[in-house]
Amino acid sequence: MSKAYYKRVLLKFSGEALAGKKRFFIDLSVLDQLCEEICSAKSLGIEIGIVIGGGNIFRGLSASQQGMDRVKADYMGMLATVINALAIQDALERKDLKVRVMSAIEMIEVAEPMIVRKANAYLENGEIVIFCAGTGRPFFSTDTGAALRAAEIKADAILKATKVDGVYDKDPETNPDAKFFNTLDYQTAIEKQLRVMDLTAITLCQDNEIPIIVYNMKKSGNLKRILMGERIGTIISRRGK
Repeated sequence: MSKAYYKRVLLKFSGEALAGKKRFFIDLSVLDQLCEEICSAKSLGIEIGIVIGGGNIFRGLSASQQGMDRVKADYMGMLATVINALAIQDALERKDLKVRVMSAIEMIEVAEPMIVRKANAYLENGEIVIFCAGTGRPFFSTDTGAALRAAEIKADAILKATKVDGVYDKDPETNPDAKFFNTLDYQTAIEKQLRVMDLTAITLCQDNEIPIIVYNMKKSGNLKRILMGERIGTIISRRGK
């Protein structure tokens, strides 16, 4: 087994990542591909936490902008993340991995309550822990939820999967002249509003000195290469290195 560069990481995936070309709900072939990448990463002996968004099912912010009560809309979005978490758990367990789902909203029939001490014990025992339902409170994104969980479990880094190679100064899919950043410091990412993660999430990572690595999840093997220390994507850290 090759030696890993990190001991413990928090993987952050958007809900839309599970939808693939369907753009809604879950594409099982995409789910399987995603879980293959996680399995490959787990083979390095790394302790893995996962946060998944819910945008492939319901986006609370979008619904509130159309007139729905923001609090109700955000709770609906949190419930969408639970569905995605259970889907990933099932797919990983079918690959013979041990997986726990921990929810910030109590629903003991399908997930365990989020208790930091237990989460850390599961990770130390080699189990994958999927954190769902965000922070359990409205007005906070799953990015902020990921930053919070990463701080709680003392993750070495947050790996944020995207559909492009990293962070650019503008959308590279519509702007061929977009500038790519190999490295950034937290403050620059905040000041330039680069939409890496929301400002609350980046600030939380800055306060706890948790590096954020933004990479292209569509390129097979990227996740494992990053975990072995290869410089892929954009690294956001205190010194921008």
